[in-house]
Amino acid sequence: MELNPSVEFAQVKGRLLSYEIIGEKSAKRLVAQLRDETGIIELTWFKGLTWVQKSLYEGSTYVVFGKLGFFMGKPQMVHPEIEAGATEAVPVKNFLEPIYSTTEKLKSRGLGGRQIATLSVGLFNLISERDLPENLPDDLIQHYRFPPRFEAYRQVHFPTSTEKYEGAIRRLKFEELFIAQLRLAMLRQQRHSYSRGVIFDKVGDHFLDFYNKHLPFQLTGAQKRVLKEIRQDTATGHQMNRLLQGDVGSGKTIVALLSMLLAADNGYQACLMAPTEILAQQHFAAISALLKEMSIGVALLTGSTKTAARKKLLPQLADGSISLLVGTHALIEEVVQFKSLGLVVIDEQHRFGVAQRARLWKKAVVPPHVLVMTATPIPRTLAMTAYGDLDYSVMDELPPGRQPITTVHRYDDHRVSVMDFIRTEIDKGRQAYIIFPLIEESAKLDYENLMEGYEHVKAFFPEPKFWISMVHGRQPADQKEWNMQRFVTGDTQIMVSTTVIEVGVNVPNASVMVIENAEKFGLSQLHQLRGRVGRGAEKSYCILMTGPKLSNDARERIKTMVATNNGFEIAEKDLEIRGPGDIEGTRQSGALNLKLADLLKDKAILEAAREAAERIVSTDAELEAPENIRLKQYLMSLKGKTVWSKIS
Repeated sequence: MELNPSVEFAQVKGRLLSYEIIGEKSAKRLVAQLRDETGIIELTWFKGLTWVQKSLYEGSTYVVFGKLGFFMGKPQMVHPEIEAGATEAVPVKNFLEPIYSTTEKLKSRGLGGRQIATLSVGLFNLISERDLPENLPDDLIQHYRFPPRFEAYRQVHFPTSTEKYEGAIRRLKFEELFIAQLRLAMLRQQRHSYSRGVIFDKVGDHFLDFYNKHLPFQLTGAQKRVLKEIRQDTATGHQMNRLLQGDVGSGKTIVALLSMLLAADNGYQACLMAPTEILAQQHFAAISALLKEMSIGVALLTGSTKTAARKKLLPQLADGSISLLVGTHALIEEVVQFKSLGLVVIDEQHRFGVAQRARLWKKAVVPPHVLVMTATPIPRTLAMTAYGDLDYSVMDELPPGRQPITTVHRYDDHRVSVMDFIRTEIDKGRQAYIIFPLIEESAKLDYENLMEGYEHVKAFFPEPKFWISMVHGRQPADQKEWNMQRFVTGDTQIMVSTTVIEVGVNVPNASVMVIENAEKFGLSQLHQLRGRVGRGAEKSYCILMTGPKLSNDARERIKTMVATNNGFEIAEKDLEIRGPGDIEGTRQSGALNLKLADLLKDKAILEAAREAAERIVSTDAELEAPENIRLKQYLMSLKGKTVWSKIS
């Protein structure tokens, strides 16, 4: 048997040597030994023992399929699919036999994998090429040497050779990705061609005055490139719909502000919507500080804005006195009306629902331009599928003067030396974060862990020599804000917190980030938390604290964090570890409902599919050419079968 721990699933044909039922009650199980010419594999069942036992005969040949495991170096399968070795149900003998997944309940009703195979044979005998007509253009089929569509389906179920099976799988994966990319390319093309948008055709005094006199640092090449893309988009008369992806600290806020000033120069208002009050307040404080020398109306609107302030703000918004509005979900309330909204900037967009976003740009007769920002790097393959209907900008440069953050892994038994290191940094005038995990399902336990951790930190850093801020989700908003502000202004040297500070807190003087129980965090969250330090000119450090026992995935995450500061490399690794289905922030869209293709393993096929789709749409956007008619007919046949949520 060519079986080793790196093999996840296996199919084995062999002779049943013996089987027996052992154990009592909940530990009762059926254990069988299957031998082929190279060795023995153990098969185990814990459920449906009577049904399994009826189908086993010592000395008979069986084909088994299942997830492979090893115990004491010996291969084993738990609850494998098992079929008698005879293959009269399969039209081609002595080759791969199809294994169809089923359940114990279905098996007990006579619908095991073998019966489903028999049904599949019957179905293929009832249909012809007319029932599965070709849907790809001939030139694509010839270029990639794909088998016909009907033949591909037949070979996937009942392959006559390994080559034909692999060719069929390749063809069907390409088709799946190509159709998804084609639909996204058509959405993009339609928006570029038909969507109305306000025109920002001039760069005026606000933009130039700020750029020439008040910009606190030189823009990076990436920032300049993105601004150029935004200026081109907003001058076309079509609605801009751009995703701006920038790693932590890459300077997205300056790009957003310059874009908002561009709107003001063209007589339009702009708003920036953030997912939390803390982040909205930080954006407002940063923008107000940058524009303090300029006469331009900036306001903040959140759920905490007092009634008197609202009564003053809403008329100013309606008459155009306020040019730039920063806020939270409060911006989408019915009473919030703009005179002429021209640009909507959304920060960390995955935290807002589609309907919430849509309500914001319905506040203008002509839909405003949309700039969506995220500090969570998205792997290219995911961006091409989940965000494929958006124009896409990447900021992959950090502003000059930023030093890379040194990341280390320390076990709990090194806690004293970690605390000594924090004390050394505080003695230099720096500040430190100590973060505890937050798991929604166990809020009480999280709170207890945080309080216990807070007491330990206080023991190491006693008052009045040291002062500590504590922030967590149970605190009233005003208390949370007060504790945050004390840390921001330097009144406290240490911030003990849950992950409420993950996004947006900006304290350039903080140089140490300690993440407790780092094994409980995902990679992107660890990277976001690390991004809270390293925001000033001083050398910064991130210390990942864990217990001694780590799962393989946790060990891999920690290793990745220590090895690189590059958010895009981290995102690729995150995709590899967790798979596309789990990546936080993916769109509510059919783009990821893939049946065969795998975004991680099939990058080359995805690239080819995207390139082919874009080439077709660029030359024949309506698919009217004779060679594309079958494609158009196929897309029409799919209408109503898949829900495609768009970002606007």
